[in-house]
Amino acid sequence: MSDRNLISLSAGFRALATGMLGITLGIYLARLNLTPTQIGFVVGLGLGGCAVGALLATLFSDRFGRRRFLIALALLSALGGVVTAIGSGFALLAAAAFFGMLNGMGRDRGAGLIVEQAILPSTVPTADRTKAFAWYNVLQDAGHALGSLLAGLPFILKKIFVIGEVEALRGTVLFYSVLILIPILFYSRLSSKVEIPLEKKKVVLSPESRLVLTKISSLFLLDSLGGGFLTTALLSFFFFKRFGVGPEIIGLLFFGARVANAISHLGAAWLAKKIGLVNTMVFTHIPSSLLLMTVGFVPSFPIAAALFLLREGLVEMDVPTRQSYVMAMVKEEERSIASGVTHLVRLGAWAVAPSFAGMMMQGIASAMPLYAGGGMKILYDILLYKNFKKLKAPEES
Repeated sequence: MSDRNLISLSAGFRALATGMLGITLGIYLARLNLTPTQIGFVVGLGLGGCAVGALLATLFSDRFGRRRFLIALALLSALGGVVTAIGSGFALLAAAAFFGMLNGMGRDRGAGLIVEQAILPSTVPTADRTKAFAWYNVLQDAGHALGSLLAGLPFILKKIFVIGEVEALRGTVLFYSVLILIPILFYSRLSSKVEIPLEKKKVVLSPESRLVLTKISSLFLLDSLGGGFLTTALLSFFFFKRFGVGPEIIGLLFFGARVANAISHLGAAWLAKKIGLVNTMVFTHIPSSLLLMTVGFVPSFPIAAALFLLREGLVEMDVPTRQSYVMAMVKEEERSIASGVTHLVRLGAWAVAPSFAGMMMQGIASAMPLYAGGGMKILYDILLYKNFKKLKAPEES
C-alpha cells in the first residue's frame, strides 16, 4: 500500500475516534456533575495538550523520526482516554485531557496532522496536491461521520448490559482508547521515504516563507478563536441543553454533518481549480458562519438541525484548500515547520476559547458562543481576502 493511502487511512481511523469523543465528552462530563465552566476548561486543556503536541511535532518530529513520533502520539492519546474513562473529579479529568491530548473539537485537529500533512505533498505531483488533500479530508470526515454514529454507543451499552448512563458513557470513552490505537498498524508500514534526509533536518525558513507564515498565521489565530467557541463538545452540550435531545440524536445530526463535510471537500478541489484557492476559502466560509449564527435563535430542534447541516456543507470547504495553499507557499523541506506553525497557532487559540465559551453559556445564554464564534470567523474571512487575494499558488500563476 502506498504511503499516501497509509497516511489517509490513519487519519480516517483517528477521526473515527475523535468524532465519537467530541460528541460524548461534553455529555459525559456533565453527567459527572461538572459545571459548564468546568466542562469548558477540560475541553480547553485537552486542546492545550494538542497544542503542546503540535509544538513538539514542529520542533522534533523530523529529527526524532516521523513514523516513531506518530506512534508515540497514538499511545499517549490512548492512555489519556483510559484515565478519563475510569477517573472522576475535575482535577484528574483536566490532567488526563491535557496529557492525553483529548480533542473535544469533534474534528481531528491534533499534532498527528502536522506530520501527515508535511508528508502528503511529496507523495503526489504538484498539480494533484489539492486533490490529494481533498481525499485525505474526505477520509477524515468519513471517520468523523461514523464516529458521530458511534456516539449512540452509550444507548446500546445501557440496553445490552443493563447499566446506568454514566457507566455506559465510561465504556464509550474506553472504546475511544481502543480506536485511537489502530493507526499504529498503518504508521508501522510507512516507507523510509516519509522521513526527512539527514542533511535537511536543520531547516531555516527563507525570508519569503517567514513573511507568508507570519501573516497567514495571525489570521488563522482569529479564525481558530472563533472555532474554539464552536467545538463539537460544546455544540453537543448546546443541543442537549437547549432542545433536550440525547447523544443518540446528536450523534445522527453530526453524522449528517460529517457526510456533508466529506462531500464538500471534493467540491472544494473542483471549485479551487475554477476560482482559485483563496477565493474558495473565503466565498464558502462567510455563508457558513451566517448560517451557524441563525441556529442560536431558532425555536425548534428540526429547524436548528436543518440550518446546521446547511452550514456543515460549506464550512469545511476551506480546509483542503487552506492546507494545500500553505504547503504551496513554502519549500519541501520547510513543510513540517509550516504545517506545525499554522497548526500550533490554531490549536493554541482553540485551547483558550472553550473556557470563555463555557462561561458565556453559564453566565449569559447557551447560544452566545455561536454568535461570538461566527462573528470572529466572518472577520477572519474579510481580512484573509484583503491580504492574500493577489498571492497565488504556483499552479495558479
